[in-house]
Amino acid sequence: MRFIAGPRQSGKTTLAKAHLDAESCSVAYWNWDQRDIKIKHAKGVDLIRESRAISPSQKHIQWACFDEIHKMPKWKNILKSYFDAYEDSVRFLITGSARLDLFRKSGDSLAGRYFLFHLLPLNLFELTRKSEVELEHCVSASDFIQRRIAHTRHSDQSTMEALLAYSGFPEPFFHADASFLRLWQRDGLDRLVREDLRDLTRIAHLENVATLVTLLPARIGSPLSVNSLRGDLEVSHEAIRNYLDALRLCYVLFELCVYTKKINRSLKKERKVYFFDWTRMPDLGKQFENYVAVELFGWTMLWSDSGIGTFELQYIKNRKGQECDFLILKNREPWLLIEAKLKDEPLAPHLYHFASVLGGIPLVQIVKEEGVLHVGKQNDYKISASRFLSA
Repeated sequence: MRFIAGPRQSGKTTLAKAHLDAESCSVAYWNWDQRDIKIKHAKGVDLIRESRAISPSQKHIQWACFDEIHKMPKWKNILKSYFDAYEDSVRFLITGSARLDLFRKSGDSLAGRYFLFHLLPLNLFELTRKSEVELEHCVSASDFIQRRIAHTRHSDQSTMEALLAYSGFPEPFFHADASFLRLWQRDGLDRLVREDLRDLTRIAHLENVATLVTLLPARIGSPLSVNSLRGDLEVSHEAIRNYLDALRLCYVLFELCVYTKKINRSLKKERKVYFFDWTRMPDLGKQFENYVAVELFGWTMLWSDSGIGTFELQYIKNRKGQECDFLILKNREPWLLIEAKLKDEPLAPHLYHFASVLGGIPLVQIVKEEGVLHVGKQNDYKISASRFLSA
């Protein structure tokens, strides 16, 4: 089975249906949010056998898709039953707007029966390049950077500006209308509370989660204070953590932990959060940092899902308050340091120190400003985001 997880409205269902159509298997799609599917299951109907009866000319189903099945009680047992019955004739797509990997401790184990992939919002590479991503170039961070330096086209700045304005979610991005974006965000938050959180969590006061979503944008880019949020919402520390876990579960946001292994006097417990929809940030600096965070997080997901290594995105901060926005780890070892800035400005001295103590890894300052390219003498770089993120 192939599990495809990611934020609501990032294109999972569209992708699955397009694949089923290409394989002449469009009849083999079931959305478990729909009541009639739940009723058929409760009556003991074998959905795959029924679909074969609907399409008698097809000898066997090559692909089948179960969408949002993770909202069903004991969904893993349902999947295991279908997989064991049709393992030799059916390839399963399982899609859902929740972190399916976080359900590993519930129900019957599906170990050895699936691979997990992530579909995140559109990124600059997908929108500007015609070729497929060459994953083998991720082995060396220096080679990875050199490929981006070799990219000389300047037409990608306008596409990046459109992403910053309208998000990477297909609907608002292709509408390219600020009013549509606001309505889309409002409807998405309502559906998150009414449907996803209701089905997937045991949170009693779901409106508190919606309120938290409105409070978090001002705190993006800084270590998150749960105590401060607890005071704003007048709930317990445990409740705030439950709300944050729920938002992470449903791909509204993701967390970065601080790297501690080789940094003296680092802050071990502080975490930062970022939204998958960076347009929620009113501040341009926070918005750009959030956008870069999503791009980098998407890279680490792609490389990890593809099996070329285990990549993670973290950040660095010590007790002096010195910080580097992002650190990419490969197989738990520091691989690449990245700082995000709106304008071209000198690299801070503490960034060189971090790069040195982490083994002399490359240091890149990604700049929103167009036309920036500077190669330093200490394995350091300043590169425009439209160049670095699209190559």
